[in-house]
Amino acid sequence: MNTKKLNLLSLSCALSCALFSLTLLSFNADISLVAFPLAIAFSAFLAYFSHKKLFSEGKLFFIAVVRELLQYLPYVLLVAFVFRRAGKNGTPFVLDLISVFLWLIASALAVFILHYLNPKHIAKVSKEWASFVENRIKERKNPKNRSLLKSGFRELFSWIDALVQAVFMVLLLNIFIVQLYEIPSESMVPEFLIRDRVVVFKTLSGPKFPLSDVGLPYLKKYKRGDIVVFRNPHYSNDRKSEVRTFLSQLVYMCTLTKVNLNVDENGNQKADPLVKRVCGEGGEQLMMQDGILYARTKASPEFKKVDADSTWATWNLNAVKPSLKKEIRDFPLGESDYLEMLSIEEERRNLNIEETKSECQKIAADFDSIYKKIPKAQNAETEEFSLKASQMTVYFLIANGSSLAYNLLYSKNGSEYFTDFMTKWSENMPDFNGDLYSEANYRLNLMIKKVVGRLFVRYAEIFSKGGTNPSSDFTNDEKISECFSAAQRLYFYTAILDQRNMPVFPSNAADGSARYIPENCYFMMGDNRFNSLDMRHSYDRWNAPLTKYDDYSITYLSDIDPQYVSRSRMLGGTSYRFWPVSRAGIPGHTGK
Repeated sequence: MNTKKLNLLSLSCALSCALFSLTLLSFNADISLVAFPLAIAFSAFLAYFSHKKLFSEGKLFFIAVVRELLQYLPYVLLVAFVFRRAGKNGTPFVLDLISVFLWLIASALAVFILHYLNPKHIAKVSKEWASFVENRIKERKNPKNRSLLKSGFRELFSWIDALVQAVFMVLLLNIFIVQLYEIPSESMVPEFLIRDRVVVFKTLSGPKFPLSDVGLPYLKKYKRGDIVVFRNPHYSNDRKSEVRTFLSQLVYMCTLTKVNLNVDENGNQKADPLVKRVCGEGGEQLMMQDGILYARTKASPEFKKVDADSTWATWNLNAVKPSLKKEIRDFPLGESDYLEMLSIEEERRNLNIEETKSECQKIAADFDSIYKKIPKAQNAETEEFSLKASQMTVYFLIANGSSLAYNLLYSKNGSEYFTDFMTKWSENMPDFNGDLYSEANYRLNLMIKKVVGRLFVRYAEIFSKGGTNPSSDFTNDEKISECFSAAQRLYFYTAILDQRNMPVFPSNAADGSARYIPENCYFMMGDNRFNSLDMRHSYDRWNAPLTKYDDYSITYLSDIDPQYVSRSRMLGGTSYRFWPVSRAGIPGHTGK
């Protein structure tokens, strides 16, 4: 290598930067306008200091300047690349591809030139250059030539320079090769605890240049049981949010992880990315009932238990090994609550539908008998009774049972409404056709109705007796106390319903035919099923009926809204846990 060849390489590098700059031209009045001036100015500086000052004029002082410019070249061009795509309008894939290709050429030439500008290798270019560099180093080390101010300034500049370059180097490594993550929540307990640190290799997962679809090919196919890091699909995936994510990551590293700007529109810290386990794959339809995951495919149309899921799904944290249990901060269910949950599920499975139908008819008849004893004049003067969906919850019906029962007794349609509430469901008995989730919620709806019906009848009996202080009679009534206890158990279960169970997903088509998770898409859940806001759930809540097969269904506060995640959102698998040292190793089933 000689100076003539090195000059030719530097000109080629500057030309590549200039051509790259042309791909960044924008005519939109937004931040994308910054991209072209930034890149073309850098190209001009590089050409000026390398070709004119260093090679043409032979001013060897500029060796250090050129070396500095070449070190920053990949990072400056990458920032310009992001600025161009941060505006209102994106860029076509072909233009992204050309930009990335030119970025790779310019960066490769910069690395090649830097090799020869390194003090260790500069003698291969010119002995004169090598001698100049050695003399410069000796001058700096000579105490006679050092002043406190100059030394301090030089030291400060070198630290800042090293920090900035390190940040951008880590950024490139994070995008394309490997990234370290700290576990922020207990959604993966007992596999991961809060503040566990894991290594995620990205190269095989098709990492892309920021704000583009250009990058490495997808070489990794995930399978059930893999623990993965992925972008949270609950958040917007538009260009604006992606720019914010990129810049927040840059600031996060520049401030040594002290400042995290990755917040949502309300200023709350984003749960992004997420760490969960792959529980469903492309070509499958899923369902979860009583904590058991079921799956079916086109080739196997019957729902079957996914036995592997039970090896990592954790429902009772009280049963984990003591060494991990003492590190867990939140226990969603105590041991007694867990056993109570199992008891309710067993009771629901054993519910006799025909006997329940007869009991509900009797409850309706008992209320009607009391209703007919109420003077008709009073009935005629009151409005018709009805309840909104938000008033059909277990809590509302039980907490307001006495006033609701009173209103029913003194409403025009009180007995009719109550009879429909108790018996309308029995007019058309559904065929669930293997849908365990729908059948279970149908049965749970009936269990709640029996308790509410008994309570309302008892209130009506006390009202019909015309006591002077009915509130006192309610407090001391044994039947009412029994109904309250039964309702409390069922209210507890509806509160955890969406953590314990999941409807058929993807839902069937309108004609009843099965739909499946698309290829190259995955469904993820946290191992700690009662404390994981994962792909089962929405970040919003609403009143939902327990069953569609009852016009007067009990409702509950739901957040169930399953969704799958495309592989384009997958960042990589958790390859190794390196902290704490006591639990270092390859993640899998180390929690159990």
